Amino acid sequence: MAEDLMARVSYLKGLAEGLALNEESNEGKLLLRIVDLLDEFAVEIEQLKDDYEELFEYTEALDEDLAELEDDFYEDYDLHSGAPLYEESFTVECPNCRELVEISDDLLHTENSIKVTCPQCGEIVMIDDEDWEDEDLGELFDEVGEQDEPGELEEED
Repeated sequence: MAEDLMARVSYLKGLAEGLALNEESNEGKLLLRIVDLLDEFAVEIEQLKDDYEELFEYTEALDEDLAELEDDFYEDYDLHSGAPLYEESFTVECPNCRELVEISDDLLHTENSIKVTCPQCGEIVMIDDEDWEDEDLGELFDEVGEQDEPGELEEED
């Protein structure tokens, strides 16, 4: 459109020169000033179009980058419900009564020491009085008589 606009203004300029408008007359002065003004408008519109295209490309790149960041940040969440796609707890079996005891993942990341007891028989199924490390899972499962391989967590449905 801007190229077409530039061509049309150039045509009007050529037409005005071809008509040999008298710059001394009021009508000639007015028409020549209008053609000059149209030329300036066409140049500005072309510049705005170029700036728009550049900003559009930049915005598209930002949108792609943001989408990638959102995918990385929200990869563990269901986008429709906002709920995590994985359970934030695990279960261990009580060595005394074989009751499954659910332990929240949040407990593992607290600063305080924790002690988890079986709600059925009161037996201690987990004690953590030091910093919790993922490597300690094997030791925990060995302590509570878990039959799974060390490091595996049983997820609750």
